[in-house]
Amino acid sequence: MELRALQYFVAVSEELHFGRAAQRLGIVQPAVSQQIARLERELGVRLLDRTSRRVRLTPAGERVLAAARRTLAAAARVRVVAGEPAAVLRIGVASCATRRLDRAVGRLSDSERPAEPRLVDLPVAARLDAVRDGELDLALVRGALTSPAVTVVRAWSEPLHAVLAREHPAARKPVVSLHDLDPYGLRLPARDGDPPMHDAILAVLPTAPLRPPAGDMLNVLFEVGRDPEGWTLMPAEQLDVSRSERLRQVPLDPPVTVDGHVVTSLATPEPCVASYVAAFAD
Repeated sequence: MELRALQYFVAVSEELHFGRAAQRLGIVQPAVSQQIARLERELGVRLLDRTSRRVRLTPAGERVLAAARRTLAAAARVRVVAGEPAAVLRIGVASCATRRLDRAVGRLSDSERPAEPRLVDLPVAARLDAVRDGELDLALVRGALTSPAVTVVRAWSEPLHAVLAREHPAARKPVVSLHDLDPYGLRLPARDGDPPMHDAILAVLPTAPLRPPAGDMLNVLFEVGRDPEGWTLMPAEQLDVSRSERLRQVPLDPPVTVDGHVVTSLATPEPCVASYVAAFAD
């Protein structure tokens, strides 16, 4: 039994489509079909029920899938022990650097399975698509997120802060309540840029936004900075505005937090997912 056959079987099981599995693996579809047929002959059981319209796992296939994933993860650990060079780890992120990201990059480089992180700046929707399609190894996403197409694991939690215009009455306070901020001064970016974060902010607001979205976050901050009543909400780690002459960052009272998630493909071995989550955890 070859590891390659198990890899092909896992891909077909997760895609439930031979064509998509072949595309994900970067090979032609007949090669996938041949390897699956050979694996079924070796094991003496049918692993997949397939018709012209659908593919689904048999009960035996469900059992073999779990074992195949464990086997592939174990093989990866063997390669590490044998001194396999560090692999490039493609990480989808937003266009900002944070101390958490810097720390995680160091942890991943020095971990049991060393990796050379490569950061890829993409919008959230494109990040998720790239992870699903195998173009990224993992992505970072803030806010509530569920998707059957990828694995989503909460890795950290961070506070939301109010970002205010310098002239805002609350700009010099040590903390500010959402109930004390004028709803009309709230600026939010368009939802398409970051739907999970946008929805997380809406969920904590005491009243619905009264103004339409102001484009992307850069435009939002510009609008906030020139309006004496302007304000928005951002994760504390996402933007350091302490040096800005036009903006102030103020913690909320009571505190409000947002979760950060590590997103990987369904094919990522569990030990790898656990190491990624540990790298970004508090």
